[in-house]
Order: sequence, then structure tokens, then C-alpha cells
Amino acid sequence: MSAKSPRPYEQGPPESVLSTMNEDGSRRWIRPKLSKGSLYYKRLVVAWFLMITFLLIPHLRMNNKPLILLDLPKRQFTLFGTTFFATDTFLLLFLLLSILLSVFLFTALFGRVWCGWACPQTVYMEFLFRPIERLFEGSPAKQRKLDQYGFFTPRRLLKYVVFLLLAMVLAHAFLAYFVGTEQLWEWMHRSPVEHPATFAVMMVVTGMIFFDFTYFREQTCLVACPYGRFQSVLLDKQSAIVAYDFNRGEPRARKATRKKEEPKEAEDWGDCIECNACVVTCPTGIDIREGLQMECINCTQCIDACNEIMDKVGKPHGLIRYTSQKTLETQEKLSMLRPRVFFYPLLIIGVLTLLGVSLAQRETADLTILRAGKAPYTVLGNGQISNQIRVKLANRTSKTRIYTISLEAPKGVKLIAPMNPLKVKGHEIQSGLVFVTSPRELFNEDGRLSITFVVKDDNKTFKAKRTYNLLGLLKGMSPSQP
Repeated sequence: MSAKSPRPYEQGPPESVLSTMNEDGSRRWIRPKLSKGSLYYKRLVVAWFLMITFLLIPHLRMNNKPLILLDLPKRQFTLFGTTFFATDTFLLLFLLLSILLSVFLFTALFGRVWCGWACPQTVYMEFLFRPIERLFEGSPAKQRKLDQYGFFTPRRLLKYVVFLLLAMVLAHAFLAYFVGTEQLWEWMHRSPVEHPATFAVMMVVTGMIFFDFTYFREQTCLVACPYGRFQSVLLDKQSAIVAYDFNRGEPRARKATRKKEEPKEAEDWGDCIECNACVVTCPTGIDIREGLQMECINCTQCIDACNEIMDKVGKPHGLIRYTSQKTLETQEKLSMLRPRVFFYPLLIIGVLTLLGVSLAQRETADLTILRAGKAPYTVLGNGQISNQIRVKLANRTSKTRIYTISLEAPKGVKLIAPMNPLKVKGHEIQSGLVFVTSPRELFNEDGRLSITFVVKDDNKTFKAKRTYNLLGLLKGMSPSQP
């Protein structure tokens, strides 16, 4: 009998063609066999929960606001009842940073659990589009027979129609996250001619979803998504991954080969019987026995497939299982305790604390003072200097507020505000033009005059001051000089 084959983690995967490419460079279509085991049914529950949640979120309300609404034209982002404006730079930074650190933590603990259990690409492909494909085309063997007749057989054309309808539903649900359900419902009842831009966006999104789940498929994970390429940084040797136990499985051979061996030598064979059940069920077409690979999305299909075979041959489960590289190499127990597992939570707590403090201290409105008009200033007929200024107010509350604008400035400076007080609806942004006239002698040698805008609301919950530099004539310059 030949010597025991090298461990995959020592040798690495052999040089070969990509799992989705034939030797001649043509596309190798992956037609995975469905393996229904305990992990499959758990993923099934999680997947349908996530799909239903995705469809429901735009319809749910919190604090009289959509649960999630990303209003890009208005530059407002509502998340779980709290509205963020584009000016909330640090708040958005803290929020995104906490999400990013959470991804780091979960990856360090559970490997690519996101890819296999929660990523929309995996969830919709494996639990919505592929089951429908099996319904129309049958088993993987029957699908491969259809491949010989091309993409436009009657059964496949019917499948494409269903895929297109599903893509439209998902595109509308996706659009609701950006425009709201009320606006979306209104557009759906009107002619596309009345809103061509949004209709074009919906059609483009529909086309992208249809293309992804009909043609691109696993290529999204292998080519487009960068997550697999980052796993060498995010994972360590103690991270939980889906892996083949080479200590128990090697050397591997088929049953027929084992029967030819002498009984004494046959006992040295590993538990892997070369059935390739783990390969034919893999949605990215890899062989998990070749070790940790970028293409593995930890979907656990190979675990269910292998456990079923182990039942048939009378061997215990776990030849392929959730484990870690260190456990496989040293036979030590899988341990979650290591520096990064403590470091990431501390960072997350710190960032969330900063986010909470910032939210608690956030004012009920946001005031911005901007220069308006083409000219920096205007010289009036009486020799005074006029500055045109835009006062921009963002009302963070859900109720309409009335804001009064006033000045703290030297004597002789006057505020002319056609819209004062300024009425701003809840969660809206409103701007008002004001003019400030000043005697020219008040300006310093650099042609500047410092004043302070004071804005108060009618509810006495907001008062803000903003210092502003008016521009005017330099000392010694006459009004007629440029």
C-alpha cells in the first residue's frame, strides 16, 4: 500500500483549472446536488426568515418613520427610527465602523458564516432560484442533459419567465429602501412615462438581478466579491471553518480498492471512501478535501452530504465539520479564547458608546450658514455694504418647527430676512435667503466684519449661534474702485 498522502494543509490545493472553467477555457456550469441534512434545514429556516424580513422592512415603522429609508436625493438616512443627515459625518462614521468591526469579530469566531448563512447571493440562489430551477429542469443529471440543447429549451424559457418575475419583485423591494413604500406604490399606479428615471432604475436593477441568478451565479462569489480574498487577513488558525479532517480521512480509497487489500492493511485506510459526495454538492464546485480555499463559502452542504455517506458505511459523523486549522493540525479542542476575540468587542463597545453619547448630545436641528449670490458683497447707493447669505436649517424632530433668525453684531448692522421666522417641517431641510447691511467703516483692514447668527425655535428646545465673517471694502478703498 502506498504511503499516507500529504496533509492538504501542508501541501495546499494542486495546480488546476478554476472550478468554474473547463480546460479549454469555456464556462463549466455548476449543477450541485442537493444534500438535505440537519444543517440544510437550519439554513433553510434562516434563509426564509431573512428573505421575508427583507421584503417586510420597508413596510415597518418605528417612531412614525420607516424602519430603514436611505433617501439619497434628500441626503437623509433613517435607521431604526433615527434620521441621519449628510452633515452627521461622525455619527455615520461610528455606525459604519461598528458594523465593520462586528464583521471582523464574527469572521474571527465563526469564519465565513456570513457567506454561507446570510449573504443575499447565497440565500436567494440556494433557497429560491435554484429550487425553482430544479422544479423546471429536474436533477443535476437532467440539467446537464439540457445543457446539450442550449439555453432556450421550452422548460428553460418558462424558468426564465419565473426568474424575471422574481427579479422584478426583488427590484421593487430594493427600490423601496431608497424611496419609501408610499412613493413606490404611487409610481406603480402611474405610467412609466411620468417617472422615466425611476422606472429606468427599476428596470436596470431587475436586469442585474436576473443576470446574476440566471447566468453569473457563483461567479459573484468567486470573481466579484472581495470577501474571500480578505479571509487570509480576517481569519486565523483558530477561526471556525468548514474543513475536512485529513487525520481521520487519509489515505482515502474507494470500497473496491479496499477490498483488494489484505485485511491487515485494510485497517490502515482512512474513513474517506472517495465517493465525491462533497464535491458534487458544492455550489462553487470545489473539493473541500484540498484544504482551505478562497472559493469555499462555508455553506455546509458538504457536511450534510458526507454525514449521509458516513451513516451508510457505519462511520461516525464529522469527517467534514466545523472545526479550525489548529484543531486539525494539533488535535487540540476548538477554542474561542484569543486576543482578537477580546480586542474586537472592546473596540465595538467603545465605538457604540461614542455613537450613543453623540446621539444623546445631538441638537434637535442642524444650522448651516452659507455665502449666497455670485458677488461676495454689494455696495449700496448709500455706501453701505450688503452681504447675501443663505441660512440652512435641518429639522431633526418629527414635528414642524418655526425658527427665528437674529444677529449679534455691532451697532449699525441690520438683518433683512424676507423669510423670518422660517418654517421647517419634521425631518425636512429648508433654506432661507437673508441680507446683512453694514456701514463700511466697521470693516477691518482685511475687509472683514465678524458677526454672530442666533437661531431659536418656537419650542424653546433649540438655540444655536454661528460666527460668520462678512466681506466688504478694504480700508482706504473707495466704493468706485474694483
